[in-house]
Amino acid sequence: MESVLQKLQRAIAAGIDGMTTQEMGRHREGKWSTAQVLEHLSLTYIGTIKGFERCIEAGKPLATVPTLKGRLSVLVVTGLGYLPEGRKAPVNTEPRGIPAETIRGSIGPQIAAMDELIGRCELRYGKATRLLDHPILGPLTGAEWRKFHYIHGKHHLKQINRLREMSTL
Repeated sequence: MESVLQKLQRAIAAGIDGMTTQEMGRHREGKWSTAQVLEHLSLTYIGTIKGFERCIEAGKPLATVPTLKGRLSVLVVTGLGYLPEGRKAPVNTEPRGIPAETIRGSIGPQIAAMDELIGRCELRYGKATRLLDHPILGPLTGAEWRKFHYIHGKHHLKQINRLREMSTL
């Protein structure tokens, strides 16, 4: 059965299929280009990978106790699939100018590596265990991490689709 992160991999690949480097660099005034959106996503995957690697190295889950606000945020994002618009990306996930072709080739393997590490932690600590804190949502289970990245990726794929439409005008 295909995992939610495998669906995300396919959706991103389809979203950028056939785009030239020039098309990936186009953007609206004050907005990110496709390459920058992909770099942002890549940086979130790298952060998650590093977090789960720390979890494995520590030999225990690194999640804190959830707050009521955090539980509600998790419910809205991972339960209802709603990612509020307009939130500024954390500084460590802002694009830095990595070339579009580098990002294009690395994003799929990053998603696969992230999925594999989440799975290892679930096997070791349990599927119902909150494993690691998300910087905004707080402590998440493996399934919630996967769902977050899926919802977040689909949110940004809408931006990429608008940029594709812009480049065909």
